Amino acid sequence: MNGADPSGGLLAVDGVNVSFAGRRVLEDVTFRLGAGQFCGLIGANGSGKTTLLRTVLGFQRPQAGSVRIGADGGGAASVGYVPQKILLDPYLPLRARDLVSLGLDGHRPGLPWPSRKRDQTVDAMLAAVDGLAFADQRVGDLSGGQQQRVLIAHALVRRPRLLLLDEPLANLDIRSASEIVALLHRLCVGQGIGVLLSAHDMNPLLPVMDRIVYLAGGRAASGPADEVVRSEVLSRLYGYRIDVIRVHGRVLVVAAGAEEAEDAALPALRHRPDHAVQAYH
Repeated sequence: MNGADPSGGLLAVDGVNVSFAGRRVLEDVTFRLGAGQFCGLIGANGSGKTTLLRTVLGFQRPQAGSVRIGADGGGAASVGYVPQKILLDPYLPLRARDLVSLGLDGHRPGLPWPSRKRDQTVDAMLAAVDGLAFADQRVGDLSGGQQQRVLIAHALVRRPRLLLLDEPLANLDIRSASEIVALLHRLCVGQGIGVLLSAHDMNPLLPVMDRIVYLAGGRAASGPADEVVRSEVLSRLYGYRIDVIRVHGRVLVVAAGAEEAEDAALPALRHRPDHAVQAYH
């Protein structure tokens, strides 16, 4: 069930189990991610995506299994993180460049000393995410897509080897989501960063994904998307028959016998054989 790429040396997740109050959230999750690889972490709400990211970050200790970052163990300094649902106060007197600079020294007490090198580093990262045009605007005045670019720059400014993003495409329009995916892919390839991005809709990621980790009921299937997103693989994962339908370059995942497909963005998905599991459109 759990695929693994033995050549992926940046992130190794092996047999991870996580439970809360006796309820198994993650069960024997195993996968690999190499430098310069783009991996989609796909699943419905409540499937364990955020818990898995928190486990990789070290915020959540697994009851069993292990997480290794980098050939030498890496550590937190090797990881950048864009959490889910960051609310930026529209009246916060903080410019985009100020928020990015906090990624360099926000963990230290006191105000940072002015530094040309520091300013150059911030400008270089804003340029990498196409954010120089709004670098001096207040973050609360930026669009959702612009804010997401700034948060990505903040996460990358210390040059991590691995970037984790928790639902960064949520609440973005189609154009903004496509631009963010293209940006992340460019950074992934150009800087050799491993990217692990969680989403409930895999379609925006299909053109750029090297690998996929598909979560259902806390269990995972992982590997190249063409090998994982198949009826026989997902049927084993869910424990009942699943049909994978490809139409006009899009993927629809439904339970066998479903009369209608449910939108994967709905807050409650009915994981029963007589209903659709997820619709990717």
